[in-house]
Amino acid sequence: MDKDISKIIASEDEIREKVKELAEKINSDYKGKKMTVVGILKGGVIFFADLVRKIDTECQMDFMAASSYGSSAFSSGEIIIKKDLSLDVTGKDVLIVEDILDTGNTLYLLKDYILKKGAASVKICTLFEKPSRHIKPIKADYTGFIVDDLFIVGYGLDYDEKYRNLPYVGVLKPEIYS
Repeated sequence: MDKDISKIIASEDEIREKVKELAEKINSDYKGKKMTVVGILKGGVIFFADLVRKIDTECQMDFMAASSYGSSAFSSGEIIIKKDLSLDVTGKDVLIVEDILDTGNTLYLLKDYILKKGAASVKICTLFEKPSRHIKPIKADYTGFIVDDLFIVGYGLDYDEKYRNLPYVGVLKPEIYS
């Protein structure tokens, strides 16, 4: 375990099993449909890569980047789209894949944004969700783990661009980000 992590909340094996479960649900729901899977950079890229390799329905892949954190441990509430969609989503069933649903500010904006671009439907798949932190009225359609209001890192989740490469998810010690 990394010296900056106080405890592990999702091991490599637990994450691998959860990704498999989520993919099975998505495969069932999208059977016979063509979908566009949109990964949210940077945090969602590891989860996205593992998940799409288990999706067995026809899909296109695209990416967006949006942020409300910068190098802070707390959301500013102001969302900035740093990378927009490359594909036309008009009439498409879109699945947004994100690492975590925290306050909901980013995913609320992105879901609305993609719907306004003409998507037929937009669902959200997130590996982690913190319901106690939701500010916006949004819930993921597919959720891997429900977590308490803890600062977690690893498997794509970061603090100031560090810890993304950890193969597990753990709680960052408060003295690191305080």
